[in-house]
Amino acid sequence: MNPSGVEFTAFKVPCAEEKAHDFLWRVHKALPRHGNIGVWNRSHYEEVLVVRVLNLAPKDVSQKRYDQINAFEKILTGNGYHILKFFLHISKKEQAVRLQDRLDDPAKQWKFAAADVEMRKLWDDFHQAYEDMLNRCSTRHAPWYVVPADRNWYRDYVVASTVCNALESLDLKWPKPSADFSKIRFS
Repeated sequence: MNPSGVEFTAFKVPCAEEKAHDFLWRVHKALPRHGNIGVWNRSHYEEVLVVRVLNLAPKDVSQKRYDQINAFEKILTGNGYHILKFFLHISKKEQAVRLQDRLDDPAKQWKFAAADVEMRKLWDDFHQAYEDMLNRCSTRHAPWYVVPADRNWYRDYVVASTVCNALESLDLKWPKPSADFSKIRFS
């Protein structure tokens, strides 16, 4: 696979321009071109996770977003996109180990944010939000893959296997040449 066909997007806190549009605008804008692969770190699912847990939008707005996400993903698959959604699940104990490791290892301290401590206090609320998201947004056309992620080697194996199986199922073919090369010879 040619890496030039992979488009990576890391979704951060929405900027002013993104907030001036509907919540799916920035996601739609980040879709990979047909024939390319898009890899996203975070996504529109923050709208039914962080927004819900931190009460950043009225409950009726948050609740509508499940159906809007499902409709959006159905439109995408109906237009030739193949969606693989991975929920990388780590245990509360493993999260504590990883956060402590970030504090203890100077090479990892850049990853730590004080907000991590506050968000960890909301573990149970996030757990319920994740459960609702998985139950409400795992559809036939865009299922969730829940991946045990306490061990990175296993997480990587499951994700890589799932991606490879999905690519093989597409039965992809090499593009046809743009010209007849049968008469071209090099001496």
